[in-house]
Amino acid sequence: MLPIQRREKILGLLKEDGAAKVISLATLFKVTEATIRQDLEKLEKEGLISRDHGGAYLRNIEDQVRTFSLAHQHENVGKKERIAAKCVELIENGDTIILDSGSTTTEIAQRIKGIKNLTVITNALNIALLLGAEPGIEVIMTGGEFKPPTLSLTGQKAADFFKGINVQKLFLATAGVSLKAGLTYPSISDIVVKKAMVDAAEVTYLVADSTKIGRTSFASLGAMSLIDFLVTDAEIEEGHKNVFRDHEIEIIIAD
Repeated sequence: MLPIQRREKILGLLKEDGAAKVISLATLFKVTEATIRQDLEKLEKEGLISRDHGGAYLRNIEDQVRTFSLAHQHENVGKKERIAAKCVELIENGDTIILDSGSTTTEIAQRIKGIKNLTVITNALNIALLLGAEPGIEVIMTGGEFKPPTLSLTGQKAADFFKGINVQKLFLATAGVSLKAGLTYPSISDIVVKKAMVDAAEVTYLVADSTKIGRTSFASLGAMSLIDFLVTDAEIEEGHKNVFRDHEIEIIIAD
């Protein structure tokens, strides 16, 4: 891996977890601690992170938590809004659904307030607050470790919540869909949670705008065959469409 690629992945991980230790990053990327310190120094000089006590943390993280803003919420907003509107059409009165944490799933939460007798299970604090007082919607939260940048709960305790749970629909987020590695994410701690979500759902909808197709993040959840539907925007490339069709995944385009 080239240094610039490694730094991009380190930054992506910090945007998910908020902070990381030098020793942990050295183990993850299989390089020396000195190399990681050089990477962190470079990212700090670019004004992206701050270094402290043998590690680093994302800048402005306290402001993000106080304002309940997500790290990626302003990226490709129009596409996410259209995808969210299409997803709402797939939700029916009386459904029990899982909403994964993320900016696109947050857009879904903002649009389902009129649906009745709906049960929403989520690991996202911001989604729980959006829907918690809405008449006709019951909100259930997982436990787990708090991740400030994504306002989510993660780790084994969050995954264990889904044991014995059965729901009709899962709306699953992703950082990138690699045509080789499958569904990928910046943080290893999320993998066990998302796998548990998939196992609990009868139908899994992957919500991903077209810029995430062909992109690879650090950790792989598994093959694309884990999902049943892809909900994306009209800018998805024809070649990417064919890959999903080859895996017998139906593509739903949000116009």
